[in-house]
Amino acid sequence: MAASTITLDGKSLTIEDVIQVAYGAPSNPKVELSSDAIKRVERAAQAVKDLLARGEVAYGITTGFGAFKDKLISTGQVETLQRNILMSHAVGTGNPFDLPTTRAIILIRANTLASGYSGIRLITLQLLLELLNRGVHPRIPEKGSLGASGDLAPLAHMGLVLIGEGEAEYQGQLISGKEALQKADLQPVVLAAKEGLALTNGTSVMGALGTLAVHRSERLSNTADAAGCLSLEALHGTTLAFDERIHKVRPHPRQQNCASNLRKLLAKSEFVRGHDSSNVQDAYSLRCIPQVHGAVQEAIAYTRWVMEIELNSVTDNPLIFFDDDTGKVTILSGGNFHGEPLSIAMDYLSIALAELGNISERRIMRLTDEASNANVLPAFLTKNGGLNSGFMITQYTAAALATENKILAHPASVDTIPTSANVEDHVSMGCTAALKTHQILENVEHILAIELLAAAQGIDFRRESLGLTASLGVGTEPVYTLIRQKAPFIEKDTILYRYIDAVKLLETSGQIERAIINAIK
Repeated sequence: MAASTITLDGKSLTIEDVIQVAYGAPSNPKVELSSDAIKRVERAAQAVKDLLARGEVAYGITTGFGAFKDKLISTGQVETLQRNILMSHAVGTGNPFDLPTTRAIILIRANTLASGYSGIRLITLQLLLELLNRGVHPRIPEKGSLGASGDLAPLAHMGLVLIGEGEAEYQGQLISGKEALQKADLQPVVLAAKEGLALTNGTSVMGALGTLAVHRSERLSNTADAAGCLSLEALHGTTLAFDERIHKVRPHPRQQNCASNLRKLLAKSEFVRGHDSSNVQDAYSLRCIPQVHGAVQEAIAYTRWVMEIELNSVTDNPLIFFDDDTGKVTILSGGNFHGEPLSIAMDYLSIALAELGNISERRIMRLTDEASNANVLPAFLTKNGGLNSGFMITQYTAAALATENKILAHPASVDTIPTSANVEDHVSMGCTAALKTHQILENVEHILAIELLAAAQGIDFRRESLGLTASLGVGTEPVYTLIRQKAPFIEKDTILYRYIDAVKLLETSGQIERAIINAIK
């Protein structure tokens, strides 16, 4: 059940919480701080204030940033220093993040600040939360982050709105940050010591992208299993390769889970074949679905694990620590802003998703090439080939997208360009890795939509020989029904992209996933 309120304490935020806040569905929850978080935030802010009063030197509080780490800043200039970091670092470029991503960024940044190690004041953190609660969405460009020292440029664009600068979307209009705050009945803040650094120095952008990618990938993986099964039924394939005994002797857990899921999806299907001495096994794109899809699911599970840790991690610098026994306060400089764990996870996920697209494209080829499918289906899934091209060019599109994915899957995490006069001499490129992952996701969603549409066309041709009453699998029947609600059998050449887009929406909205879950639960 969806929560009406998400309470941030810096240690218990979940991927499901982020999804609910990002998409505002099924309800748009209010976000607030726990009472313990409020106490920790106030304690850390007081520690920064005391440090200033004592005249101590601390990075980013009484010094400049990056290569200016040795430049001391007078007490009277600390507020200007924090404002300047937002002004100077807001140099992002490219398209703005969509609203779900923007909301996820704000939520994750607020949660790490709620841990009480950053020194931000309660008034500033609460204003950040009110951006979510009142629908003020900063315009944050996608590009400009190196993934260390965190996502500086995009987070600076987020922070600008808190001081009445920058731009924000409010009630469907892009207006100045100052006007957006006024319309939402909010007041900008004057940043105190450490606050500009606390807002910008962290992994919240790549964390948001990674969290949303996990959600999309899990949904996509469920759809891919159903698409593979529908294709197998359309091609008169066999389920023998999914036999539990085969997968027990190669006990990769998600390969086993995938094979089990395929058996459930195809249960009671009259479109599959049993043992046939003249056709004992299928092509790899059908026979090896558990091995390939299962490996993809391993990558998704690993990425979920990484993101669940990151959601409740403190990723700015420096950090403020307290010894409860002695009351001593220690400020330590470190590197938790470095996005390497996320960058590697995103590259791993990108490679896996590209493979999901590759194997789907091979099944589309088999559905459309009558030589490859041993004349089970007509060439290009059309009745009057020659006059009609049928599904010929859909495979071209799938091939183009699969090729693009291979290029995008080149790892970003192995690249680095030193910055800040070579002080920041190794960076993660984590945001770049995450952005590429989302491009691959979009492409694979489209490839699978083509496969689903082509498989449904193949099923209808098979029905002509099997009879209209022939049953699909327990899990594939509702998926086929959904497809046919959006796209008819294609009797002759027509404009196909509208149907492909409609089936893709069935995937991305979760309708296919929900239909599968309800059918095989």
